[in-house]
Amino acid sequence: MPAGPLTLADLRKAGVVTSQEIVAAIDVYLRDPMAGPYRFDSGHSVDIAALVNATPAFGAVDRSGPQEKVFRTVLAAAVMSAHPTLP
Repeated sequence: MPAGPLTLADLRKAGVVTSQEIVAAIDVYLRDPMAGPYRFDSGHSVDIAALVNATPAFGAVDRSGPQEKVFRTVLAAAVMSAHPTLP
């Protein structure tokens, strides 16, 4: 594992979190952006709403209709590079 803070991608690669958990975290956020931090089975957590609110680029991406897939792709990339809270 790399030195320094680990990203969610690092934790997935190490098998600490699963791809299915990451998809579930994104799904929860898309259903309810006010749901709060998502806690993975490992105890790590990530606040996707805080990530979205802190990233100005998300303001330029339409979240509905045909652009929903684009938003989800951009969101997934941001989530994978996020540094989750330790358990």
